[in-house]
Amino acid sequence: MTTNTGALAHNSSTPVTRQWLSWLLVVMLIYLLLAAVGAIGDGFKAATGDNAKELFAFATNPFVGLMIGLAATALIQSSSTVTSIIVGMVAGGLPIPIAIPLIMGANIGTSLTSTIVSLGHIRSGEEFHRAFAAATVHDAFNITAVTILLPLELLFHPLQRASEALAGLLVHDSASVDMKSMNFMKTLLTPASELLDASVSWLPSKVWAGVALIVIGIGLILFVVQAIGKVLRKVMVGRAKDIMHASVGRGPVSGIASGAVITILVQSSSTTTALIVPLAGTGVFTLKQVYPFTLGTNIGTCITALLAATAIAGPMAELAMQIALVHLMFNLLGITIIYVLPFLRGVPPAIANFLADLAQRNKLYVGAYIGGVFFGLPLLLITGSQL
Repeated sequence: MTTNTGALAHNSSTPVTRQWLSWLLVVMLIYLLLAAVGAIGDGFKAATGDNAKELFAFATNPFVGLMIGLAATALIQSSSTVTSIIVGMVAGGLPIPIAIPLIMGANIGTSLTSTIVSLGHIRSGEEFHRAFAAATVHDAFNITAVTILLPLELLFHPLQRASEALAGLLVHDSASVDMKSMNFMKTLLTPASELLDASVSWLPSKVWAGVALIVIGIGLILFVVQAIGKVLRKVMVGRAKDIMHASVGRGPVSGIASGAVITILVQSSSTTTALIVPLAGTGVFTLKQVYPFTLGTNIGTCITALLAATAIAGPMAELAMQIALVHLMFNLLGITIIYVLPFLRGVPPAIANFLADLAQRNKLYVGAYIGGVFFGLPLLLITGSQL
């Protein structure tokens, strides 16, 4: 009897132990993410010196920058990865006006995942229509937001100015010696930074060492974002589904909040939208309910860039935080303008329904849409700008 009781106690404690180990792994992965972002910033500084502006001259055309952000995110399938890399690039000297269109492009590129997930329903006509509309409402909103906010940003710079003011409040004067010595994050990341620097110190020049740091940093970010998503999905997906079922159908505010919370919990807007699209396809949720939920995923995915910005210390810390805030403000302002204003609110669902009608009529439209928007158009614009 005692043996059975002991075995039962051991079995009940095992899931708890596994959960603690999973959270410990998440903490370690976040540390790696911060170290990787810092490595990209250090790498760009070493590789470019004071020539960062000249290096990125090809992206001074904002539409080219937009397409680079879109295509990079569509290829990598993670806006968190791309925005973290952009934070590191800004810390290494990439000018904020060039980085803003890159961030906007990343927002569009991330919505490809939900569109691909909807293809799982392609054999069932009405089900596919519902799933494809639920997936492309995310695309349609992000494209509409860029269509409105990119011209406004180019003319009046509201995102750049507002993020600059807020970053100034959030980040202290890290240029001062006292603040540097007190910077906890810098101290915490020093062992990792020294190890990464040592790993490239054998290279023949500072430029090559910088390039190697960039490559290592990007590789680490790709690994960490994927790994952290897997770990958190194991720990949180059951709870995420519970939150979704409890809140999505309770109105737009609840829908936006649940989309944001679930995305923060699983650290992936792609995972969040992959959860909701099949439920929309089978009729559990309507397009009207899915729409605000996808807007919440846009907010939730900003947490990674904000976290990445905390890895940067010194005079570039404020700029790194600024571009992370641009990502958040872009999504908040987009929701405020498009969803809150009644005459714009219906635009993304109308576009999504139109695309779903075309897709249901002929499956070739699906290939043309995915290939054209996420790959063909960006490639055309990027190539055209080099001629």
